[in-house]
Formats: sequence, C-alpha cells, structure tokens
Amino acid sequence: MKRRIFIQNGATALAALPLVSFGSTTNQTADKPAWLVEWIKIYDESIANYHALKVTDANHVYAGGYKDDTDIPNPHTTCGFLITASMLMSCPESKHYQSPALLKEIEAAAQCMLKMQHSDGTIDLLSTNFHSTPDTAFVLENMVPTYRYLKKMSLKGREKSIELVTKFLKNAGEALIVGGIHTPNHRWVVSAALTKLNELFPDVRYVKRIDQWLAEHIDIDPDGQYNEKSTNTYSPIVNRSLIIMAKGLRKPELLEPVRRNLVMTTYFVHPNGEVVTEASNRQDKGTIGNMSRYYYCYRYMALHDKDGLMAAMCRQIEQTSTKAQLAGYLDYFLEDPSLWDELPASKPLPTSYAKAFPYSGVVRIRRENWDATILAKNAAWLTFHKGNSVLQAMRVAASFFGKGQFQTEKIEQEGDTWVMTQTLDGPYYQPLAADKIAPDGDWDKMPRADRPQSEVQKLTSTVRIKEVAGGLDVQVELTGTEGVPVSLELIFRAGGELSGVVPYAKRANAYLLEGEQGTYTLNGDVIRFGKGRAEHKGVVLRGALPPMEAPTVYLTGFTPFTHTLRLG
Repeated sequence: MKRRIFIQNGATALAALPLVSFGSTTNQTADKPAWLVEWIKIYDESIANYHALKVTDANHVYAGGYKDDTDIPNPHTTCGFLITASMLMSCPESKHYQSPALLKEIEAAAQCMLKMQHSDGTIDLLSTNFHSTPDTAFVLENMVPTYRYLKKMSLKGREKSIELVTKFLKNAGEALIVGGIHTPNHRWVVSAALTKLNELFPDVRYVKRIDQWLAEHIDIDPDGQYNEKSTNTYSPIVNRSLIIMAKGLRKPELLEPVRRNLVMTTYFVHPNGEVVTEASNRQDKGTIGNMSRYYYCYRYMALHDKDGLMAAMCRQIEQTSTKAQLAGYLDYFLEDPSLWDELPASKPLPTSYAKAFPYSGVVRIRRENWDATILAKNAAWLTFHKGNSVLQAMRVAASFFGKGQFQTEKIEQEGDTWVMTQTLDGPYYQPLAADKIAPDGDWDKMPRADRPQSEVQKLTSTVRIKEVAGGLDVQVELTGTEGVPVSLELIFRAGGELSGVVPYAKRANAYLLEGEQGTYTLNGDVIRFGKGRAEHKGVVLRGALPPMEAPTVYLTGFTPFTHTLRLG
C-alpha cells in the first residue's frame, strides 16, 4: 500500500512538458529554480485526477473525502488531496494560487479526515491495519505540510480549515505518544511524525516518546542496510525519517546511518537505473523500480556534506526517472530552499566491481553495461541485467522427495568463484519400538522423529558462479542419488524476444534450450545463454516452486547432473 499518494497525469501529457536542467537558475519565479516551477506545474495538472475520486454525495458519512481505486473512501487518498491542494494554493506559480473554490474542498476534506479519525487519534489502513499508529504517522507526512501551507496563506476563510487540521494533528499526537508499531521502519516514521508535530506544537511528551524509540538504536547492519532490506520502499522512507529527526531534534548523528545506507545503495543500482530489490524482506521483493524514491535523500546529503558521490547519484536519478516521479516530494523542496542550491561536482559512481554484502546475503557484480546479483536464502538465486534486457531469475529444482527446490543459506567465495551449496536427505522410516506405539493407533501420536531411518537418499546441489569476459559461467551440479530429474529455469522479464529455443507446447511461456546458444533481446540489448541441455520435458517438477508468469527457458537432465551455462 502506498501511504503517500501522488496522483499523476498520463505519461504522454507529462512528457510534453519541457525538459529543464536541474542546474538551471534562469526563468525563476519568486527565486524558485525553473525545475522546481516545472514540478509545481505537474501538480497543477495532476490535481484534476482527484475530481473523479471525490465523495460528492452530501449524505455520505465521508462526504468531501476521497476514494481509492476500489471506490473506498480512505484517509490516505484524502490527505493526498489535502497536501496537493494546499501546496498549490500557497505557490504563486500555480494556477490554483489562493483559489477560494479549492479552499472549500480543503475544508470538506479536512472535516472528512476528522470523521475517519478514531477517538484514540488513529486512522485505518483499510487494506490491513486498523486503529493504526504507524499509518497515522504516515498520513502526518501529508497533514503537517497541509497545516503549514494553510498558515502561510492570506486567503480569507482559511481559519476553519486550519482549525480542523490542527484538531486532527493534535489528536494524532495523542495516539503517537502511546501507540505501538509492527515493523522496524515504523519506529522511525512515528518518530519523524512526532518531530514534525513538536516543531508545530512543542510538547515534552513527543520528545520523550521519540527517545524511547531511539533507545533501541538504528537497525543498520555492517553492510549499510536496514533490517527490512527494502530497497524499493522502506529504506528510502527510513532515510527520509532520519533526516527529519536529525534536523528537527538537532541530532546530526542520525545522519550517519543515512550516509552509510546511501553509499551502500550506489552498489545496488542496475545499469538502466533500476534498484536491486530481490534481497528485500518486504512486499517490494522482486519488484521493478527506479531510484526516484531516494532523490530527496541523496540531494539533501550531497548539499549538506558537499559530497560528490551523492551528487552524482542525484544526477543519475534525474536521467533515469520521470519528471512526475521526481516531483513526488515537492513539499520537501518547498519547505527547504537550501535544496535548490547547485549540486557539488560529481565524483564517479561505482560501475565496475564485484562486492559481497554478507549481512544482506548478496553478491553484486557489475561491469559497466551488465550486472548480476547472487542471492542467498532465495530460490531465485541469480539475476543478470544487460541494459534493458533482464534475466530476472535463475532457479533449479530436482524431484527429490518433494523438497528439491534449491536455496542456500550463504554464499562463499573460493578464489574467483562464488559458491552456494544445499544438502538434502530423503529417508524412509522403520516400525516404531513397542514402547513408542500409540495404543489407539493414532498416526499423529507416532512422530517420524521416533522412528529409525533406513534407505536414506542424498542430494547435494552446488552452484558455482565465476566471472568471465563479458559475463558469467554458472556451473550447476547435483550429485548423490542417481536418476533424479532436474529442471533448471532461466526466467526472463516479459517484453523481449527469445531465439534459439524450442517452444514447449504443453505450457505457456515455456521453452527448451536444446542447442548451443539462445538469446533474449529487448530494445537492442541482447543476453546470450548456453549451451543447452534437454534430456526430458518434466519442466515443472513435484516439490518445485510454481512457474512464474514470464518467458522461461528450461534445461533438463538427471542426476548426476553437471552443467555449465554461460551468460553474456
């Protein structure tokens, strides 16, 4: 669920906007740089998209509020409208500046937010969380700026809206000083919200609650990653929260984990600007996303520290994100004019490396236009990107007692090779000793652990990955019990074209590699893979994970199975 709502125009309309350099200081309005004014114009156009979501029935309990795409009125969409409308009304560059009509809608939405707020000060995330302190903190990311923008206006009649928003904020504060959390990042989101509240309405109870959470220490590991490893969602949220706390509480030490995470993340970027997500512990695992969510954090740290690496990442994000994505945190840039300053000179970003992140269970290899991610604790243990052409997963399984899906606990380095190993047993069980037999014959009362084992079968699976010129050699070896069917999957991202492979008629998106080499091509970027092996057509084995809904090439065989596949 996206807690922060930004409703965008279509891509065609956004693309029609002129490209403005982020270094430009010309064409400014009220000292704002031209690129910031362009962001305001994007919001000018996007606010119309809220019209279809508004609850217009005056008799509806949530009249004046806003619905999500399932037609459910909710506080997240409603506060998204509030920040958008109030922000535009406070910007002289907006066509909605000081709009009396928009002020009426703001007042109605603020009334609705109070109706959606429980007596304990919390709101609901209707897809999962009820009376939720963390989700109350998430909506304050929009409601606090809404208050600031309303206070900044000189428009007559805004007083009622300010009164309503103030009541919501103070009610929320009562929830945040006592309410609990679910996940590591929630502590910092709640603390950041309390920091913002304390700036508006100083209260020692806010600071005391923040100190309780900070006493648990920031959950950053020696790799520089946060506990949830959520590169496409929660890591940038944590960074943003820590920056808010560092500024508002005058605790510059809270910027240190931000620095460490942002430096680490420079090694988690694919050549096309996407972020590596496969190691995440959260719902963004395996999702596709660029680095736009990190833009504010990199820009803040680049300017704060005069850091060329951070500045270089800002410039790369500008080139690999849409203008609408960059504008998503416009309110942060309006609040802090120091972010409008010119970035320092860039320092080179890492684009050629082989680097292990053992606490994340990740090895990253990148050589300019191609990169690979090796993953522990993940059945999809290898990805390979070459420009926009993507092998999004490699998996291997054997039909070994219904548990033959390969996954390893760790990645070890042996010279120039990365090695992953899994060992499985497949025992049979003998009759129980007389004193272990349940008198009523109930099978569940006679556990396997009490039975002697016999005819124990073994399967050892080893994957060795070695860098070669232009790519990787991937050796897959399964030994032990002989004659066990094996299926190796190469799962590509949809949208490209496969060649050199044979369609498998019994399954959609399934192909066999029988020859020396196959290719996968997207937008001129080509991944080559081979050689092939097709000893049977049991591509989806018992005990293996179900096939992904994506073009998948299979190599098949039987144990003892040793095969080396070159990717490049």
